[in-house]
Amino acid sequence: MPKILEYFGLVFYFYSNEHLPIHVHISYNEFESVFEFYFENGALKKIEIRKSTGKLPLPAAQLRDAEKIVEIYTEEIVSKWTDYFVLRKKIKSTKITKRI
Repeated sequence: MPKILEYFGLVFYFYSNEHLPIHVHISYNEFESVFEFYFENGALKKIEIRKSTGKLPLPAAQLRDAEKIVEIYTEEIVSKWTDYFVLRKKIKSTKITKRI
């Protein structure tokens, strides 16, 4: 389960046996939500947020923070997905230490 980002208690990660669409799991303590990235003709069309099966969704404040991080780091998240699942490269986690 590669961790890709950390931001003030939010942990962004992939499961090792993922599936399309490209998506990232975001947890905060016992809460978890999933952000799914949808592309059309090579361009990002939309990002949808869904509940993770069997988990409570992120609380409102953490969800807002997660939305900001995903908006800013979309390109890095998608790149890390491609590196890990398509190119089979090891990926490094990024720890964000400044409030956004």
